[in-house]
Amino acid sequence: MRESYPGTCPACGDEIQIVHHHLEIPHFPDLLIVAITCDACGYRHSDTIILGERDPVRWTVRVEEPGDLTTRVVRSTTGTIKIPELGLTVEPGTACEGFVTNIEGVLSRFERAVETIITDPESDDELTAALRMRETLAAAREVAFAFTVVLEDPAGNSALISEKAEKMLLDQGEV
Repeated sequence: MRESYPGTCPACGDEIQIVHHHLEIPHFPDLLIVAITCDACGYRHSDTIILGERDPVRWTVRVEEPGDLTTRVVRSTTGTIKIPELGLTVEPGTACEGFVTNIEGVLSRFERAVETIITDPESDDELTAALRMRETLAAAREVAFAFTVVLEDPAGNSALISEKAEKMLLDQGEV
């Protein structure tokens, strides 16, 4: 179900439309996607909100072949994504947005963050590390080596959706 509401752009104050779209995705019947776009200034914001709370959970999938990159990733605002072999982690923060993508999309998000560092490094060491990480992410995108994606959520509202994904319920203290 899609609904649209008038609103005010937080960036420029012009009038905008706020779109709410209710989706039914397996395992998550109460998923709400919110999209805001301002034609006047170009401001954009989107968020994926999973309504309700469940038991703390850890999802794990091993990426071993190109088809594994299509594993659906549903990350709520309380979810943490880790790729241990690469030393990469995305944790929730104050401006955290939930999203629905796939593992390839998660790699793209990491690549964009690395490109930002490459554009304006604080030191030569940081630039060297970022260039090395860019190469590693490119190899991961080609599945030149196997790696693991871990998605943990203390609210239980995130998931990896794939036949290969493993779900483990956690105690409150584990997340």
